[in-house]
Amino acid sequence: VLASLPLQMMLYFNVYYFPVWFLAEGMMLQLKYQLLPQHYQFLLVTAFLILSLAEGSRLYLGYVGNLQEK
Repeated sequence: VLASLPLQMMLYFNVYYFPVWFLAEGMMLQLKYQLLPQHYQFLLVTAFLILSLAEGSRLYLGYVGNLQEK
């Protein structure tokens, strides 16, 4: 069983685009944070953190799983 080259390429590019997305989304969140009601502020920060953690975990597990052929 060999590692999937297309999957590895997508993971490779996603590792470089994820910090760009993270910074852009963080900056947009910071700009509109004060203009939103308190419950939307909580929801946006929570969603941002969950998505960031999920994406980081997905990239790590994708690299480990693909390179170790699991």
